[in-house]
Amino acid sequence: MIRNLFALIAGSVLLVLGFMFSLVLFAVIAVLGLAVWGYLAWKTRKLRRAMKEQAGHEQAASGQVIDGEAVVIEEYRVISSSEAPPEEPRR
Repeated sequence: MIRNLFALIAGSVLLVLGFMFSLVLFAVIAVLGLAVWGYLAWKTRKLRRAMKEQAGHEQAASGQVIDGEAVVIEEYRVISSSEAPPEEPRR
């Protein structure tokens, strides 16, 4: 009886500790991920700005903007007949 009670208490404590450490681990991973994303965004801002300006100049230089919409229409042919199939010749 006491052994089962001790096992239940120990299991509950280990479960709670596991949840606590997993929450801390997820928080650390989230902070590190945001830091890496922020670093990359900061380091590539000039490149992104240059690419945006180049794309704008290319559209303005050609004087042509293509804007449109595409619709795909699938056609199905259904062959149906109300006639009975031809009978085979008798031998």
